Amino acid sequence: MQQSSSVGTDNGALNTSSNDYHRLPVTEKQLNFARQISFRTGQVLPWETQQDRQALSRWIDENREAPSSNKFANYPSSKQVAFAERIARYKRSDVPPECFRDRGLMSLWIDSNK
Repeated sequence: MQQSSSVGTDNGALNTSSNDYHRLPVTEKQLNFARQISFRTGQVLPWETQQDRQALSRWIDENREAPSSNKFANYPSSKQVAFAERIARYKRSDVPPECFRDRGLMSLWIDSNK
């Protein structure tokens, strides 16, 4: 009488990589952040990338530091301008016009005139 052993199992299911086995869906927070980057930089956010968490994470890492297509991105904030104007009134002087076009210059002017 021959006895068949079922000790040998099919290892095909065990040899799959974790990426092939399970793709996690993107989170709402991740997708919103990617859309903000896309809007700010003018980069297209591919549909396929929006379907996979790892792919979207890679896209975010590659594009988060991309220069902004918004020409006003380097302008000082309204709070910065208001604070600088308050300092200028107190010192009875004017904020230099070039400071209104560059947030770095505005910050330096504020720091030197506090």
